[in-house]
Amino acid sequence: MCGIAGIISQKNVQDPGMVISMRDALRHRGPDDAGLWQSPDRTTILGHQRLAIIDLSPTGHQPMQDESGNLTIVHNGEIYNFRELRDELSSSGHRFRTQSDTEVILEAYRCWGERCVERLTGMFSFAIYDAERDILFAARDRAGEKPLFYWHNENTLVFVSELKALMKHPDFQRHLDLEAMNFYLAYGYVPRDMCILQGVRKLPQGHTLLYERKKNRLTTQAYWSLPAPQSSQRYDRNELVHELKGLLTDAVRRQLVADVPVGILLSGGVDSSLITAIAARVSEKPVKTFTISFPDYSSYDEAPFAQIVADHFGTEHTVLPAEAASVDLLPELARQYDEPLADSSMIPTFLVSRLVRQHATVAIGGDGGDELFAGYFHYSWLLYQEMARKYIPAWTRALVSRSVEAYMPVGFRGRSYLLGLEGRLQDSFPFINQFFDRRTRHSLFPPFSGISHDSIGFAERFKAELNVPGKTLVQKATALDFMTYLADDILLKVDRASMLTSLEVRAPFLDHSIIDFAYSKVPDALRIIGKDRKILSRLLAHQLLPENLDLKRKQGFAIPIDKWFKGEWGTFIKSVLLSNDSWFDRAMVTKLISSQERGLANTQRLFALTMFELWRRNYNISL
Repeated sequence: MCGIAGIISQKNVQDPGMVISMRDALRHRGPDDAGLWQSPDRTTILGHQRLAIIDLSPTGHQPMQDESGNLTIVHNGEIYNFRELRDELSSSGHRFRTQSDTEVILEAYRCWGERCVERLTGMFSFAIYDAERDILFAARDRAGEKPLFYWHNENTLVFVSELKALMKHPDFQRHLDLEAMNFYLAYGYVPRDMCILQGVRKLPQGHTLLYERKKNRLTTQAYWSLPAPQSSQRYDRNELVHELKGLLTDAVRRQLVADVPVGILLSGGVDSSLITAIAARVSEKPVKTFTISFPDYSSYDEAPFAQIVADHFGTEHTVLPAEAASVDLLPELARQYDEPLADSSMIPTFLVSRLVRQHATVAIGGDGGDELFAGYFHYSWLLYQEMARKYIPAWTRALVSRSVEAYMPVGFRGRSYLLGLEGRLQDSFPFINQFFDRRTRHSLFPPFSGISHDSIGFAERFKAELNVPGKTLVQKATALDFMTYLADDILLKVDRASMLTSLEVRAPFLDHSIIDFAYSKVPDALRIIGKDRKILSRLLAHQLLPENLDLKRKQGFAIPIDKWFKGEWGTFIKSVLLSNDSWFDRAMVTKLISSQERGLANTQRLFALTMFELWRRNYNISL
């Protein structure tokens, strides 16, 4: 895992110090080595911070050039099928000087051009400067595991792995993007290509970017998208279980390859336990597993379940007991999450990453299994709502929704689900796990005062109308989560938390062969029936996991933040949000705090506002 940064411009970039400063801001992503390359005409500069995983020798240094010197690359991530591609390319006459997967990308580009990304299996963001064509070609992996931000300013393109690097550019103005802020308050993250800062874009998952320097022309396009479900509803359950087992075994085997120690993030849930089971079978070395426990909060503590799995497979297991985390973590995490994120599970993710990094440089986790195989509660709710809508008139549903918005307080459990009753069933998707509805957002953030409620509601409309493949409710809902929540919350959370500790985290479920299998071949009946979710995964679990492991439990990677709020966390959050320079409406914040103290569920919302305030103060953001 690494950090990349670069500038390509129609004018000469005389001083490479600017890119050095941007690169050095990413040192946590790659503390093992740093590199810089500048084109002879001084129009292009590439910077790289390296976390050495494959080919630890100096030959893996980046920026890396091909044999001709015409191609120069900076790469963040891992190509899991690099050995197969290397063999194929070698048989076609390509020569290799290193054992690095990065050199394989260079030679793949030489052989197949921009379509090389279609041949890559892995998690990656990279940029290649092609001197012969005088272009910059960049790409991001299919699931969006590795980030890439870019800023196209007049006649210059700047790209970085994290926003903090871009903010080192002397010409960049740190102005809040109100449209992105609307999304952040609605969902706790900024989706797709949008960015919290004006003028910046994120390259979406499964996309490439092409910048033609002389024409100053930038284009982005998708090279991959989720497959459409197969039309046939006939299937063989046993065959699909067998196919999933084979695909997951191949993915785990590939992702265990590293020239550094590898560990597994084991929660005791179905997904991480399956990965542990397969790793124990295919690994040539003893498997190391790690988990975090909350011994004082049994309802959040997964350590006993992880221990069952570790004991069954004889792994070298390490448990990190976590007491109430110090609030001193919050400013540190707000600096790291330089596009703010409202997901409080960033805290245990960071804590377990810090633990694992003491023993390994690579960790393997179970991310993606819930989106691929329908593991979340809200899929059951949507099926229930689909059935109930047949018997509840549209006018009744509209009345309930509007009454809830007007009279039911924010924080009342189930409020968001009721808000989604109005309109089409697809229109209810955006209300799932929503932080603040449009009316609350409008009142909470004074800069929205000149914007109509209807315009604020663009966040809901955007998500409802996002084009996703699928004909059934479950197909559409899981695809939507893959394209938004997974990419822009879960994977962002894991990338920033792990990279803060210089740990690389891999996700076998996000091997694109498994993604294609889940969305094209797995029928709804093997994903979810009523309250039974992730059916196919659990069928495989019954084959591989110990009998005494509870496979029906569902515990997210969460912290007891509602408990902690009663102590120093609550004091700290109040001091941040009720300070005189807070950007949020004081009366609204006071109401949220008081309702939380009366027993409503607003700690996640207060956490979201606190992380934004800490972020914008740390980075001196202006409106």
